[in-house]
Amino acid sequence: MEPVSGGKTRPFSGFEWLLAFRYLRARRKEGFVSVIAAISFTGIMLGVAALIIVMSVMNGFRTELLSRILGLNGHMFVRGVAGYITDYDSVADRVRKVNGVIHVMPLVEGQVMASTPANASGALVRGVRESDLQDLAAVSDNVLMGSLDSFKEGEIAVGSRLARKLGVSIGDKITLLSSRGTSTPFGTAPRVRAFKIGAIFEIGMSEYDATFIFMPITAAQNFLKTGDGVNALELRIKDPDRVNEEVLPVAQAAGSCCDVVTWQQTNQSFFSALQVERNVMFLIMTLILVVAALNIISGLIMLVKDKGRDIAVLRTMGATRGSVLRIFFISGASIGVLGTLAGFALGLVFCLNIEPLRQFLSSLSGTELFSPEVYFLSRMPAEVDVSEVTSVVLMALGLSFAATLYPAWRAASLDPVEALRYE
Repeated sequence: MEPVSGGKTRPFSGFEWLLAFRYLRARRKEGFVSVIAAISFTGIMLGVAALIIVMSVMNGFRTELLSRILGLNGHMFVRGVAGYITDYDSVADRVRKVNGVIHVMPLVEGQVMASTPANASGALVRGVRESDLQDLAAVSDNVLMGSLDSFKEGEIAVGSRLARKLGVSIGDKITLLSSRGTSTPFGTAPRVRAFKIGAIFEIGMSEYDATFIFMPITAAQNFLKTGDGVNALELRIKDPDRVNEEVLPVAQAAGSCCDVVTWQQTNQSFFSALQVERNVMFLIMTLILVVAALNIISGLIMLVKDKGRDIAVLRTMGATRGSVLRIFFISGASIGVLGTLAGFALGLVFCLNIEPLRQFLSSLSGTELFSPEVYFLSRMPAEVDVSEVTSVVLMALGLSFAATLYPAWRAASLDPVEALRYE
């Protein structure tokens, strides 16, 4: 250990580290100071962990919802301005040649009422070709029961939640009722037809699993009375985030008879609400770090006041103002650094095991902590973003270091003569 007297010690020497950690140790006389240091450490740890968890969950929500929505609905829709698109094959051929477009799928869509002797529910029918449904990974990769091969025989595929609600399984029939019926002197008679279930799928988004029904495109055209036309062409492009750059080329290829709508337009309010919620949660969680930093300030000020005599003795023995400043800077910064590292580890462990922890807390409390009907997803997602975690850690360290500057400066400015006058 370097001597205090007989010359200046080098910055951040072993002597300064030894005193800094000794001042943080709990003693009977300084018990309250140690309690504040423990509270500051806990506050920093919980603040960092909470920020990492909240940001990761919000990222997971956005990614999962985006993948579910885009996985089922596509990135762009070409719709007929005057109604149905009758020459959809020729329009699809022209659009398919646009650079960036990787898949085009004609579809017929309509709202229906699905019923069985057990129950009834509203549903959304989508008529597609068998090859297009096989290419739709969100459905073809998540078939729970049956097979999409039954599409050739005119059978339909329904979501798992809708099947459970209606009390049906593979081979059962459900009755679909459409308002696009036959005109009579007494008004429009609803169109009613029974369909056999050939497949049950589960996408993982409760809203889709509870409403979607897929059927062969020819059957849908006949049932929904669209003639030889389709409601829209669903497009998938290479980069969904740059979908606005493809609007003009696709619109020119489709012609003046069609209109182009992007996924950002149809889901703008939903994802804007998610972004606002994410920003607000970030600000709220940051307040925890600010409070913890204030605790560091108050704890160090009390420590400086309690150690006034020790500081004076050190100064008379040759310790410089810079050495005293560094001693108390190390004391406060060590709380912030250790708290940040502990919070970083706690946050990562929580994010990597968030679904088992949710299930454990749900079973422990006897309540549903993450209802799929409310949050749309069947599992609680968490996606750790390296840049965001780095920002949280750097912000916590910055607040911790800043919180130590004033108490450390106050300790270094202490006049040893005044401190020892009344001793």
